Amino acid sequence: MPELPEPDRAREWLATMMLIRRFEERAGEQYARAKIGGFLHLSIGEEATIVGSARALRESDYLISTYRSHGHAPENVMAELFGRVDGCSHGRGGSMHMFDLARRFMGGYGIVGGNLPIAAGIALASDYQGTEDITLCTFGDGASNQGTFGETLNLAALWRLPVVFMVTNNQFGMGTALRRHSAVTDLQRKGESLGVPGMRCDGMDVLDTHAVLSEAVERVREDRRPVLVEAVTYRFRGHSMADPEQYRTKEEVAEWRARDPIPAFAERLIADGVIDEAERQRMDADALARVDAAVEFADASPFPAPDTLFDDVYVLDPQTHGWYSVETTPERQQSAVGADAAADASEIPQQLTEALAAGEDSSEHLREAPADG
Repeated sequence: MPELPEPDRAREWLATMMLIRRFEERAGEQYARAKIGGFLHLSIGEEATIVGSARALRESDYLISTYRSHGHAPENVMAELFGRVDGCSHGRGGSMHMFDLARRFMGGYGIVGGNLPIAAGIALASDYQGTEDITLCTFGDGASNQGTFGETLNLAALWRLPVVFMVTNNQFGMGTALRRHSAVTDLQRKGESLGVPGMRCDGMDVLDTHAVLSEAVERVREDRRPVLVEAVTYRFRGHSMADPEQYRTKEEVAEWRARDPIPAFAERLIADGVIDEAERQRMDADALARVDAAVEFADASPFPAPDTLFDDVYVLDPQTHGWYSVETTPERQQSAVGADAAADASEIPQQLTEALAAGEDSSEHLREAPADG
């Protein structure tokens, strides 16, 4: 059995798991109230995998995740779910596209397996710059069947890229059980033929997850070779909020809920005298209060203004080799392209909008657009 970290660190791990759980529960409620649009994928039950792996990283390391990635700053994440300007992606990403460069969280991705090649690119950049940074790339068991899985692991092994690939095996690829979608169910072995050794952790145990990921991270950092870690866990809710969950029984869910990582870790801390029952209840109350404050923060945040519709959208001008960003708000125009070019740049999205509204081919307008510079 892995040893506990020092008391303050152990309390922080438990508090963070509680915060993620309460956040996801409240996010589900807000989705039911139509405050959140699109899809919503909750990570309830997977908190030990999230916290145990993230706490194995240095602040300078990179993390790239999936669409099940809400375990970050609750205020900005809730605002992002609400589609508001104070969201971590300024209301443009929603549930599946969180991003926080300051924390080196390189995004959640809506494409299953789409983050693996990007993780290899980030790791290549770390090597190119001569840093010790590593990249942790998390993805689900279903993504291990995608072409990007084999392609990326092969290239990462060939180029000796510093990536820890962590497959979060929550037993289902959407609604398809692992044994029905993967010929190899021992997922830690899926990278062996590609030159990527595997490890496994109990994703329902934050201590075991942290211990195994810490070992994997240090191996990758020292050897500059990729490692694949399988975190065996379970999601207590459906694949998304739209999932009727007809592919599993209530008895199966109850069996996994009996291994809930949050009360299990809390009871370990109580048994070792790190906290008592009163402190556990206080920590949970604090998590609820912060999540409720995050909902209020998100609700008070405005929606993006209509005139920012084309901000951060890239347009290819056939007369100019390359891409450039069209900034439609006056302040961002000035900083992005300068006063003289701002007027010309702003004409392009307007022409595209008018062409689409008239049912015309917008590419004709791009061909007629003035060259940048």
